Amino acid sequence: MDRMIYLSMAGAKASMQRQDVLANNLANVSTNGFRAELQAFRSVPVLGDGASTRAYALETTTGYNPDGGVVQATGRNLDVAMKDKAWLAVQGLDGTEAYTRAGALDVNAEGLLVLRNGLQVQGDGGAINVPPNTEVSIGSDGSISAKNAKGTSTTIGRLKLVTPEAPLTRGTDGLFRAAEGDLPADASARLQDGALEGSNVSPVETMVSMIAAARQFEQQMKLLQIAQTQGQQSAKLLGNS
Repeated sequence: MDRMIYLSMAGAKASMQRQDVLANNLANVSTNGFRAELQAFRSVPVLGDGASTRAYALETTTGYNPDGGVVQATGRNLDVAMKDKAWLAVQGLDGTEAYTRAGALDVNAEGLLVLRNGLQVQGDGGAINVPPNTEVSIGSDGSISAKNAKGTSTTIGRLKLVTPEAPLTRGTDGLFRAAEGDLPADASARLQDGALEGSNVSPVETMVSMIAAARQFEQQMKLLQIAQTQGQQSAKLLGNS
């Protein structure tokens, strides 16, 4: 009886965790460059006396969906979409180098190239300073040019683009990092200017998965009710004896 209760509780908890992941994915369906979080569960047999006919459901973290999102042209000179497996290097709030596929860039009040959320974009040599009163353009290799009012164009730096060989790890800040630390710049990495990559979350698929997870949760709760009923009946029989 106790095993049935704990197994049902473990199954209900796993269903709730899956719902949390799916809800977060659905909330970021319009977030540029978002990578859908994946979640899986594995069965662990219950050890003990008797036949091992029951198993716990334990979470197994599988990372994120590496597939690219749909690229949409914006025509904005500071919008970039990384091609293939390239990632853009930025400086996280903790000061460490992190990576993102969100390519909506801006120039802040200090003249630094940043993401729209204010995070500093990294160049091959660190921060990228944009001269005042200039028009910025970004090449397919990440090179950045600034054209002044006289029409003179000057290269002011290059975006640091990396191509990870191993899957990255998503942090609590939503940025990705490599297990081995900072990655070297990839000279062959390319981007598309005047465009942004959308989220790779499928709203329809996510909604269907949420419905399935809700039904699984209901089944686990029914098992808890059955266990409670059986416990009450057993206590009643023992009392009568």
